[in-house]
Amino acid sequence: MIFIVVSALAIVQAAPESSQSGFVSFIKTVFGFKNQPEQKSISAAQPINNSQNLAVLKAALNSDSLVGQGGSEINIIEENTLMPIFGPEAVSAENINQNQFGQISIYMVKEGDTLTGIAKLFNVSINTIFWSNNLARKDRIIPGQILVILPITGIKYEVQKGDAAEKIAEKFKGDTEEIIAFNNLLPGGELEAGQMIIIPDGQLPYSQVKFIPSEAPEYSGYYLRPISGGRKSQGLHGFNGVDLANYCGNPVFASAGGDVIIAQNYGWNGGYGKYTAINHLNGTQTLYSHLDSIVVSQGWNVVRGQTIGYIGSTGKSTGCHVHFEVRGAKNPF
Repeated sequence: MIFIVVSALAIVQAAPESSQSGFVSFIKTVFGFKNQPEQKSISAAQPINNSQNLAVLKAALNSDSLVGQGGSEINIIEENTLMPIFGPEAVSAENINQNQFGQISIYMVKEGDTLTGIAKLFNVSINTIFWSNNLARKDRIIPGQILVILPITGIKYEVQKGDAAEKIAEKFKGDTEEIIAFNNLLPGGELEAGQMIIIPDGQLPYSQVKFIPSEAPEYSGYYLRPISGGRKSQGLHGFNGVDLANYCGNPVFASAGGDVIIAQNYGWNGGYGKYTAINHLNGTQTLYSHLDSIVVSQGWNVVRGQTIGYIGSTGKSTGCHVHFEVRGAKNPF
């Protein structure tokens, strides 16, 4: 079966500045569906798995130290993610794993699609699709519905005799609760020898996975530093991200103009906490996480330097900071 993938890279700036039009109608307008009757979309639901029900972590920033650090448990599996499409093209499933730079993509549901099939196509967990689209397990997808597909990071691991989730988490620097939730294990994390699991944000002990290859393009002067003042509290890590620390409540700015493709104002979100992502005209995306609050919505068009949220410490975070990622290019910060 051939799957149609609508890449966020291909989205053309089609709305006026600060437009608040709905994201689904925005996507459909780009692809010529504006005259068709609207499909009834699934209503948003609260986060549904164990990791998402964890309390949002809020850590105060010491007045004499800007030490905010954090990241995400969502990047890629085995350095394979989504294909970067530079136009509204159809691609076959065998081409999906050619993406080198890990851009977030958008998928339009077709007749006959299932969440299981879509998850397998993109090599992600069904849980990832659930929480990145505010779906509950009882929700059904319908043709024409738009889904955000986030690359995820982790290690595929074959369970050995005597293994336990806690032991595996310690070995690969993962999180026990995330392993249990991600793989739909029983609360005790019981495992069987030979079982294949994914360790979210796992690290191989003998090497560090490189999420952005050296040949990634560099856009000098294109990206604005997303906060004023403060300091870099952690260098390049995770998915081509850096941590920029300052006081909670300080504004976070759009690093470049573009369209807001994600605006998650609640939940654990795989470690990102409250986060937003913007698609830019040069085919790249920027992501801003651990925010205290977000003041833009999905589908908005924003300009460079516009306030999109405020520094916080939500999700997998220690101290007030913004975790800033550039997907599709080198991170200049």
